[in-house]
Amino acid sequence: MNCSEAGNLVAAYADRELDGLREHAVEKHLRRCATCAAKQQDVFSLRARLRAEVPYFPAPPVLRERVRALLANAHDVAPARRPERDRWHWLTGGALAGCTATMLAWVIGTAVIDLRANEDVALEAVATHVRATLSNRQIEVASSDQHTVKPWLSARLDYSPPVQDLTDEGFALSGGRLDTLDKQRVATLVYRYRQHTIDVFVRPELAHALSASRTVRGFNVAHATGSSMDWLAVSDVSADVLTAFVQRLARAHAAP
Repeated sequence: MNCSEAGNLVAAYADRELDGLREHAVEKHLRRCATCAAKQQDVFSLRARLRAEVPYFPAPPVLRERVRALLANAHDVAPARRPERDRWHWLTGGALAGCTATMLAWVIGTAVIDLRANEDVALEAVATHVRATLSNRQIEVASSDQHTVKPWLSARLDYSPPVQDLTDEGFALSGGRLDTLDKQRVATLVYRYRQHTIDVFVRPELAHALSASRTVRGFNVAHATGSSMDWLAVSDVSADVLTAFVQRLARAHAAP
């Protein structure tokens, strides 16, 4: 069995849906092919995440009793012989229902995994904020002048992040630094609000939107989009202040 044949059977093998001969052939191939073995592990990982993260709703007792009653009545009724045409309708209808259920499970699973990915980004942003604070590496280019911070960041990234000083509104630009967020090199703008530090991660706008705001490990995380950029702010300042601030940044740069 080659990789092309085995790759098409990995999912079925993981679900133990193969006959004995093909199962043995796939198993033998996986022992000597690291690429296909990695695909098998991906299937196992996805299945584990779906089981752990997709909500499970047990059937209520009333529904259970109704199903049992229907099954009991079905045993008492002699099955009528189906015309050939009706049998095909029944078979194709069952196949379509099975496909629909599979697609529904895939959509729900994908949505839950995307939600979990968004949560992971928020966790990563908070961890980065805390690490920068504790390591005394919060600012790599120290300046309140946006014309100093912006060129420094742009020269080290493949995009040019908008930078604005809002000292007049209580949010003073202190500088910036480079970080990695969601496996992407991003610009981090550092602001001061009273006695609080606010990190704002700025990167090109994502295809999927993050949640508006949340609290992670005692830190507030707020999100906004504007000027084709994604703005993610982290701080211990109150959630309403942080949300208004990051939306203010996004609006300022969304204007032509």
